[in-house]
Amino acid sequence: MVRLNEIRAGEVAIDPPPPTDAGLVFVGRLRTPWTSRLETPRLGRPDGPLCRIELFAPWHAALAGIEAYERLEVLYWMHLSRRDLVLQSPANDGALHGTFALRAPVRPNPIGTAIVRLIGLEPDGVLLVRGLDCVDGTPLLDLKPDRSLFTPIAPEQPGDRQIGD
Repeated sequence: MVRLNEIRAGEVAIDPPPPTDAGLVFVGRLRTPWTSRLETPRLGRPDGPLCRIELFAPWHAALAGIEAYERLEVLYWMHLSRRDLVLQSPANDGALHGTFALRAPVRPNPIGTAIVRLIGLEPDGVLLVRGLDCVDGTPLLDLKPDRSLFTPIAPEQPGDRQIGD
């Protein structure tokens, strides 16, 4: 069950350092049928409800060519998430995990990602998609074509291979 701000047994919260400006710019808003975190699904589904990605006016031209992609990676700011837990018990079973070992929304920098299916484009910078998993009005950070659709275009470079290959 999604929770709001409670601390479960064994979880550890810290006093995070004061925020500094990383220069992030919200480029739009995500429109979904969910009005609270408690009703929002944990993961988006490709057959989920139709949602809207509404880009702000200065970014409309950045959509040129996006219709060539079936799937997009959406990066968004989980503005309602707490940011102070370093150990979490997501199943509330006493088992603790470090924040960086989880996909939970509680993060020092609450950046969420979703792979969505592009259904259509509307005028004025609106994309119709399926697969979002966030509250209505969530700020949009960025959009990218799904990286699994790409193959490298440059010849192999030193360092491309992993140690032990």
